[in-house]
Amino acid sequence: MTESTTWPVLDTALEMLRSATSALTPEQYDKATPCVDWSAAQVVEHAALDQLIWASIVGHSPAPDGDAFAPTGELQTTPGQLVHSVIETAVASWSSVVPDSSDLPTPLPQGPMPAPTAAAACALDAAVHAWDLEMARGAASPITDELAQQLLPVAQGFVEPLRSYGVFAAELPAERDDTPADTLLRYLGRNPRWSGRS
Repeated sequence: MTESTTWPVLDTALEMLRSATSALTPEQYDKATPCVDWSAAQVVEHAALDQLIWASIVGHSPAPDGDAFAPTGELQTTPGQLVHSVIETAVASWSSVVPDSSDLPTPLPQGPMPAPTAAAACALDAAVHAWDLEMARGAASPITDELAQQLLPVAQGFVEPLRSYGVFAAELPAERDDTPADTLLRYLGRNPRWSGRS
């Protein structure tokens, strides 16, 4: 990325989302994803709206049109172009945040959070949807163990109340050989071994 925020974890996750969407071809828009009932194009739309919602709350950019939880998948441009534009808005908004803010507004039910925690929560959203899209394409997981170790404590601080809204599925049981990335994905209700045939 040519521009960045104050938080490397967020920059990493946004770049993952950029890469995953840029790699998506028109033939893959209708591919199944780990998000039950959503195609790859719907996940792209949802992920883009999520980032714009965060940007509108932390940086006061305009609120986006559309319902992030009812994506149509009818994209007006390519996924890569859409997310490139979204990331520009996100970076500008996050760059306006005071790094040591202790009560940054968020779109989460928990409300305001310390800025580093909020940035990591936003990063989690981008990273997990990048994973969804790479799995839909049959590509390798973009979530490294290092990134997972940064994101898991943050996820554990806000995910539970969201499960009742259907935002995250129930946590999946651990398996003996799980890596830190596997542990994060299972906590988020995702099967690390997911494929389009699972």
